[in-house]
Amino acid sequence: MSERLYLYPVWLRVWHAINALSILTLIVTGISLQYSDVNFEMFKFDISVAIHNAAGIIVSINFLYFLISNFVTGNIKFYYIEMKGLGNRLIKQAHYYAFGMFKGESTPFPISKDRKFNPLQKVTYVLYMFLIVPALIISGLALLFPEFIIPHFFGFSTIQLTALTHASSGFLISVFLIIHVYISTTGKPIISNFKGIITGYHE
Repeated sequence: MSERLYLYPVWLRVWHAINALSILTLIVTGISLQYSDVNFEMFKFDISVAIHNAAGIIVSINFLYFLISNFVTGNIKFYYIEMKGLGNRLIKQAHYYAFGMFKGESTPFPISKDRKFNPLQKVTYVLYMFLIVPALIISGLALLFPEFIIPHFFGFSTIQLTALTHASSGFLISVFLIIHVYISTTGKPIISNFKGIITGYHE
């Protein structure tokens, strides 16, 4: 019988649920706004704007909650990346995802009380949570309050650059979400990872 590990405390599960629902809302309303047309609207434009802005503010507040909680609880240790040998570890994990798990091989970096993420997850989560999400939030707030954006920077329209950063960040987060959900289905049984983020226990 596998060891039952309590890896997802209540604060983390609350953050995860709020973040997931808010990000999904941002994606749906963002697509609606991006491809809005007078002849076809997924949702009414003004309604999409209001919901998108509200979800963006929730994600921003929730992100601060995530940062503070990680440092206060010590959970931030799971995001520390050891650079020595990182390339080899990433290759080994990528090989497992591409081939090993389909052959029934054991994961090269099993979850333990001291290791919540495998190397590929860790690098991905660090890029996502500490680079892409902040870029999304900062650019989103700038677009929400455009009066604070300087008009030009090195000859470029800063508003256009901000909009491009926001759209690009949103796209990358959408891709991450698809991969994240897919990888979550590779647990044994298939619902184990989803169950873990609800109960807090990894088995």
